[in-house]
Amino acid sequence: MRYSIISLGCPKNLVDTERMAALLSGAGFAMEDDPERADILLVNTCGFIGDAREESYDAIEAALQWKSRGLGGSPRKVLVAGCLTQRENEELPARFPEVDAWVGVFGREDIARVARRLFEDDGTPPESSPFQTIERPTPEEPSKILHVPEGSASLTDENRSRLTEQHVAYLKLSEGCNRRCAFCIIPQIRGPQISKPLEQVESEARRLAEDGVKELVLIAQDTSAYGIDLAGKPLLWDAIRRIEKIDGIRWIRLMYLYPQHMTDALIDLIGRSEKVVPYLDMPLQHINNKVLKRMRRSITRERTIEILDRLRQRIDNLILRTTFLVGFPGETRGQFDELVQFVANQRFQRVGVFAFSPEEGTEAADMDHQIDPQECIRRRDLLMEVQQPIAFDWQRNRVGTRIPVIVDRYIPEADNAWIGRSYADAPDIDGVVYLTGENLRPGQVVSAEIVDARGYDLIGVVLGESGQ
Repeated sequence: MRYSIISLGCPKNLVDTERMAALLSGAGFAMEDDPERADILLVNTCGFIGDAREESYDAIEAALQWKSRGLGGSPRKVLVAGCLTQRENEELPARFPEVDAWVGVFGREDIARVARRLFEDDGTPPESSPFQTIERPTPEEPSKILHVPEGSASLTDENRSRLTEQHVAYLKLSEGCNRRCAFCIIPQIRGPQISKPLEQVESEARRLAEDGVKELVLIAQDTSAYGIDLAGKPLLWDAIRRIEKIDGIRWIRLMYLYPQHMTDALIDLIGRSEKVVPYLDMPLQHINNKVLKRMRRSITRERTIEILDRLRQRIDNLILRTTFLVGFPGETRGQFDELVQFVANQRFQRVGVFAFSPEEGTEAADMDHQIDPQECIRRRDLLMEVQQPIAFDWQRNRVGTRIPVIVDRYIPEADNAWIGRSYADAPDIDGVVYLTGENLRPGQVVSAEIVDARGYDLIGVVLGESGQ
């Protein structure tokens, strides 16, 4: 039997997809790039915000159309997993009754058993799973979610079939989140923070390096809080120190850092490290104190600016990526203007902006003073209009400089043309560097002279190997 995959959502969800792919392959299923040649289509969904849910609904619809096209041959099966399944475990089976099996986020380790059962025809209904698996309901056995005791979900990601470029990998430090931001549903979907032991993090990093990984991206729901549940204090500093010593890893990238746990020791380690790239992804969400308090962000404007100043003072050539949420209930025009001015003054290199949408089950969804959705979108667009020229100006200022670039892939329709990324470009999120050069290979870090800037992308000419 052959399976194909549609993976949606964030890199953390992608790691889950890669783990499920390895489990399916280990159970005798063969991965198939062309869905039309597959027997099973696995859709790993995202359920974070409204736009993500709509994308997941569309993917399920497309999977069911794929299923219907195979009725003349061997039976096709659709298996839906991930955050949306976990979040809407009662609504989804009723909305999409043609789906053959549903697996929640804690059902990841049980994916192969569920897939095998889809092709067994012994007349018995699907079994329940201790991993919070949701399977297609029958009249005798309605669909339900089983309670999962805290800590019961498997955290090992050591064996996975990676779907990224061979030289790039994500390493998930922990699962779940202890924060209770008023707008976020993730803690209710994925539960409280459960961190991997340092030894396991190091083991996974070594295995990835042995598999050819040159750029390792450390992720979690709250990366800077990694390890607090294990040691009573953050252990990110310790994890980085261990990973730095692993041969083969050239770049270590940090994403999903919250500002509260950016200690002096961690900042200094990033600043002096030869492997940690000076790129920090730190979602700030807002800057007005009243809005931050209603968001339950546990930080103030003053503390945020103090941390940003420390980061820039201690880390040379720092790239800051952040995200903001506009249109939060009660956000006044004056408070929004304060955020606009903050973004204009800070001149972040990378910014994403989200328009608030009331997510069922969150505190913010029931707050008074909800803002009209069209006004939320208008504010999002206005803030991006302020940020975009800042980002483009910064890109243009890189023309004429020489920078290290990691080579990602060849462009087959052009001669000696490649796509790469500078340290300022996270994979699949930021821009790219189009390269001209001979005898390059994916994963190679080269020195490139930037000759042009086009929006968020750069054009460079390879000069040779880079020592960085």
